[in-house]
Formats: sequence, structure tokens, C-alpha cells
Amino acid sequence: MTFTVAIVGRPNVGKSTLFNRLAGKRLALVDDTPGVTRDRREAEGNIAGLRFKLIDTAGLEDAGDDSLEARMRAQTEQALEDADAVLFVIDARAGLTPLDEHFSGWLRRRSAKVILVANKCEGHGAKSLGAASGLPEAYSLGLGDPIPISAEHGEGMGDLYDVLAPFEKDASAPPEGKDDDERPLQLAVIGRPNVGKSTLVNRLLGEERMLTGPEAGITRDSISTTFWHKGRGVQLVDTAGLRRKARVKEKLEGLSVGDSLRAIRFAQVTALVIDAVTGLEKQDLTIARLVIKEGRALIIILNKWDLAKDRKKALGQVADRLRTSLPKVRGVPVITCSALSGDGAGAGDLLPAVFEIFDVWSGRVPTGRLNRWLEAVVERHPPPLVQGRRPRLRYITQAKTRPPTFVVFSSRAKGLPEAYVRYLTNALREDFNLPGTPLRLHVRKGENPYVEGKG
Repeated sequence: MTFTVAIVGRPNVGKSTLFNRLAGKRLALVDDTPGVTRDRREAEGNIAGLRFKLIDTAGLEDAGDDSLEARMRAQTEQALEDADAVLFVIDARAGLTPLDEHFSGWLRRRSAKVILVANKCEGHGAKSLGAASGLPEAYSLGLGDPIPISAEHGEGMGDLYDVLAPFEKDASAPPEGKDDDERPLQLAVIGRPNVGKSTLVNRLLGEERMLTGPEAGITRDSISTTFWHKGRGVQLVDTAGLRRKARVKEKLEGLSVGDSLRAIRFAQVTALVIDAVTGLEKQDLTIARLVIKEGRALIIILNKWDLAKDRKKALGQVADRLRTSLPKVRGVPVITCSALSGDGAGAGDLLPAVFEIFDVWSGRVPTGRLNRWLEAVVERHPPPLVQGRRPRLRYITQAKTRPPTFVVFSSRAKGLPEAYVRYLTNALREDFNLPGTPLRLHVRKGENPYVEGKG
């Protein structure tokens, strides 16, 4: 990616639809509701092999106080500072508005090259120009010839290619310590609304990258940002707050929740942020169980630690609740911090814990060690009798990683009680030091499949 392109415009002109079209995938939420996008979102754009860094922004609002709209505009201004080219999108079907005219003057004073894009020009030939009333009007903005496109249907992408191609420069060298073949660790920051997820992401990145404020539910999209920490890449994903399903009534919030659930499925490590004042609530446990079901590594972040009155009691309550309610992932790391003030954990404490649990989640135990271990645990606690006969556990191997998955071969797989399978799983976790990550243990009937003539 040799240059940066930002997409700007008033709300509901199709910026996120164009972003998805150029990114080649449905990354940004799209809805008829104005102002769906609030944070700026980044991705790799591509038109016929022309690659560039692409930034989607919140709708331009004329606000200058400390309101949510003003903070959204500040995010857009930062995107413009980073951009080489700006796609100023107008709705050709609706025609120009006073807000379009106001911001065209504002954009003319920016250093980046502004390209005027007239969206919603489906079939923009001579027969349909009358339907796109905003296209002739667009010349009055003084930003040059408008490019008629339909982001929804993919029309006009060739014209867009022609105006963006001159921005292509020689590729920059990768950051020091970056290996082109190394894939960044996928870290999703999840939790209920208003627990400080976006503030924590900003603290880790060292900049006001995500929109924050006292209002609950500011984040709607899952916003991904890649950065480097001590030579290791991290793709950090900030997600929308997850409420109980019964409380999700609006379509837009339903889309945001779906986006957050997809972020969990694609993550490798999940940082579940909870409010240190309210503690580990039922919805937090529901989210944690979802992470475990998806087989992702889990870290608990006790945020707003500076507001906790009795810190020892707060930590004890969380530890007790984890022991009783999440027995399948014993030893989940719990990190205390204040993302707003910087008290407690920052990048120096949190990220090493993330890398450590990722290594556990990705680790493999040698088969020889596993079978010596199996012999010892069976001798210490043999399986119970099933229909008068004791099952024989003949062999164990690790079938896969991420999460660690083991297979035990037994003479009576279906007869092995669930309680004994839990005993083996807990012993695996303790004896091989596998805290905070889901373990899978499958029991199969049969002899050792690796002995010649078997399997």
C-alpha cells in the first residue's frame, strides 16, 4: 500500500458502502440510519490491482463543542491529516445540500487532494442523468469534475482508478523488525457497553484512535488497527458492547452485535473488559462462555481500577466467580488497570500477558510426555467400572493446537464417564501449565493407532 485514501462526506451518502466496495469485503456496517459510522476504520483498498490504505470516516457534522458529533468530526480531521487523497462523497440522487457546500469550502483549505465523487448514479448514462440531480449541481462546488459512481452496484470504479493511479508511489520499506511473512496476533477487546473498551484500545495504541465518551454504545463497528510491540505484530480489534439478547431491540444494534461476534470468531486472544466497580456480572460470564465455546484464549481486564474502593475484595470476588462459573478455563489471567488514567496495567503489562497466553494456546505437548503422564494419572486415579468392567486408556496424542486438542484411545470410549473426562482435562491443564485457554479432550475407541498394523 503506497498511498492513503480517506472517504468523507455528510451522513448517509454511502461512504461505508464505497469503503466495502473498495476493500472487497463487508467490513463496515451499512444501514439506512444516518450516522452509523462513528470511528474511522482502516483497510486495504484495491481497484484492478491498484492497492492503497483506505480510511472510512464518520459523516461530516457542523459541530464545534464537546458533543459526540464534535468528537466524531475530530476523528475525521485526523484521517484527513493522514491522507494523500480525499474522496468527498455526495448523494447525486438527493442533490446538493447546504452541508455539502459548507464542507466543500472546508475541504478546499486542506492540503490533501480532494476528489469529488457523486454516488448513487446507477446507470449514469445520458438517459438517467436527469434522475441524478446532484451531478450537474456538483460542478458548483469548485472541486473539479465529479466522478459518477454507484458504490452499491460497483459502477464507475474504472473512472475512480484513473484519478487515483497517479498517487501510486514506490513502496516504502517495512517497519524495523517486521517480517512480511509474519501474521499479526489477532486480539479482540470485548465486553458490555460502557466498560472502557475503546479507552483501553487508545491507551494501548498511545493515541486517541477510537472515539470515546460518557455515552454508552459509542462504538458500533468492530474497528481493527495493526501495530507492533517489541517486534511482534498485533491486530487489535475494538468491538461494540454486547448486551443481553432480550435488550437488543433496534436493528442497528443487532448489526453491531453480529459484527462483535464475528470479531470473536476470528480472534486468537480475547480481552474481556469488565467494570471493576460492578464486578463480574452475569452478562460478562455469558460473553466469556461464548469465547470458550469458540475455542479462543481469554484474558480478563478489570478496568476502572482507580474507582474500586476495596481492591482486595474486588479481586477476590472475581477470582471466586471465575472458579465456580468458568471451571473449564481455570487460571484465566486477571489484569487490573485504569485505561483512562493509566493507573495499573498498560501496554507494558497487558501485552506480555497476551503473548504468553497466545503461546499457551498455540503450544504442543510431545506425545512421549503425554503418554508417560497418562500412565501416571490413570495409576493415581483409575477409571470407574462400567457395566462391571474397567475401561483401559491405551494412548493419548495431541491432535491439533489453537486450542490445544487431545485424543485418548480407550477400550470403551462411550462408557467413560463425563466426570472422569473432566478429571483428565483438569490434570492436563495443571500438569502441563495450560491456564486460561480452552482444552478439548476427545475419547476414541481403539488401540494405539501409531503401533504398526493398528489404526
